[in-house]
Amino acid sequence: METMQDSIYRRDCPSRTVVEALANKWVLYVLAALRRYDRPMRFSELRRLLDGITQKMLTQTLRSLERDGLVRRTVYPTVPPRVEYGLTELGVEAGKLTSAISAWSVEHARQIHSARKDFDERAAMPPQPLP
Repeated sequence: METMQDSIYRRDCPSRTVVEALANKWVLYVLAALRRYDRPMRFSELRRLLDGITQKMLTQTLRSLERDGLVRRTVYPTVPPRVEYGLTELGVEAGKLTSAISAWSVEHARQIHSARKDFDERAAMPPQPLP
């Protein structure tokens, strides 16, 4: 008998699309930034903060987060229009997850990089004959 937890591994499980959305690196960074600063932010602020993100990718990421109900986009009727992005209640919850991933990554980055280096060095060695 399949449990609810087992169903997440099925191709047709609705939660799979949510996991795929949250697994995007820019989604993680945007949610973490909005949660860390705990206030709505303008597009240009986010773009400056997220080193390496392109304007196109930030636009796509924010639209995706807005579509998923994690980010609220607010347009102010000024000239030029001012647009801010902030977390919804659902986004705050998701932001807790991304913050935990971020904290874990910072804490264990050296170990991961060391493991990668060791693996790459072993992979670069020629095969050894069996004794």
